[in-house]
Amino acid sequence: MTPPMNMAQMTMAQLDITTPAVVFKLDRNALHHGGLGAIRSLGRLGVPVYSVHEDPLAPAARSRYLHHRWIWRPDAEDADQVRAGLVRLAERIGRPAVLIPTDDAGAIFLAEHGTELRRWYLFPDPPSDLPRQLAGKHTLYQLCRRLGVPCVPAALPACLADAQEFAERVGFPLVAKLATPWRSSSAKGLRSTSVLRSREELAHHWRACVDSGGAALMLQDYIPPHKRGQDYFFHGYADAQSRCRPAFVGIKERSYPAHAGLTSLGHWVDNPPLRRQATDLAARLGFRGIADLDYRLDPRDGQYKLLDFNPRLGAQFRLFRDTAGVDVVIAAHLDLTGRAVPQGSPHFGRSFLVENYDPIAALAYRRVDLDFRSWVASLRQADELAWFARDDLAPFGLMCLRMGWRAISRPLRSAPRPVTTQLAAWRSQK
Repeated sequence: MTPPMNMAQMTMAQLDITTPAVVFKLDRNALHHGGLGAIRSLGRLGVPVYSVHEDPLAPAARSRYLHHRWIWRPDAEDADQVRAGLVRLAERIGRPAVLIPTDDAGAIFLAEHGTELRRWYLFPDPPSDLPRQLAGKHTLYQLCRRLGVPCVPAALPACLADAQEFAERVGFPLVAKLATPWRSSSAKGLRSTSVLRSREELAHHWRACVDSGGAALMLQDYIPPHKRGQDYFFHGYADAQSRCRPAFVGIKERSYPAHAGLTSLGHWVDNPPLRRQATDLAARLGFRGIADLDYRLDPRDGQYKLLDFNPRLGAQFRLFRDTAGVDVVIAAHLDLTGRAVPQGSPHFGRSFLVENYDPIAALAYRRVDLDFRSWVASLRQADELAWFARDDLAPFGLMCLRMGWRAISRPLRSAPRPVTTQLAAWRSQK
């Protein structure tokens, strides 16, 4: 008797493992764990994975599931340079490949300048101007207002006086966001999202934007956290008809920075109303591809307010993998290669933890309702870790080394390093 196939075997049987995948980003963030997750998801199932890295010692560049790595630091604003580099990579691969952007800049580039690349790559085809509108914080707000999507009051002040007027109207604390976060390298020393608690902090933030060359700053009303489990995220893959299959909802237990940043501990939850709200929005927009949305439940009116719509892979996507073995990256590969995406059952309660950020986040949550014993228990109970994997240890080790070096060297930095635009270099992983 033939033994039954396990989840990985079932998914592998449906995947076209003759079609490689390219994990692509333009953001210079060597500690991006979403790309590593994509490498592992596809590489474990036998898909040859190629990946773009800014540094040969980037942790993800040393994954055992990476077929080849492409060391490349292009100027994200130079469309011709980016296109030429991707063509060179395609020529190296020698066959069509699924292209998976993991940052806003990559998703925007493909939507606006990717037409010629379809000779070599398979990737979704959303309306060309949509990813930029969705990734932009104020353009997303305007889009929500136009469509009647629940959102948080926001403004794009033209001067400090306008910013102060908005703050007086909505009150402190308020949220400050870089309006075009994919250009955040031009705003040195600023997070893409910050919570401001006083006029002094607002003035300091505004001056920092001015000193950085006038980075646009959006201000947003702050929804006060009334309890844990108020922040949600949605991950889905929308096909050519803008149908989200699969579609998952998670809840943020902790984030970094606290209440205003990326998920450092999250759980998979059953929330049909929010899943419908997100999938309906994707359909109304005509969105196609992988999406990562952030919501906050507003206790003042009981509505889920859309905070962010990231038109690309979310870093914590590996939280969601159903009983058919499908996550959003596997769904994208299946769909783009003409395969059906199987519908599995959810694993509600499954958890995901980011080892390098959650200890820092826990310090902030400790002031509210998190004690040391509860935090340790959450570490032990995590089902999926961003970096550590028994079958792929090198990325975790390099992440630890880089975090240690960052902690030591950050106080010693006196000036930002100049931007370089180097030609790509090929590195074989095998």
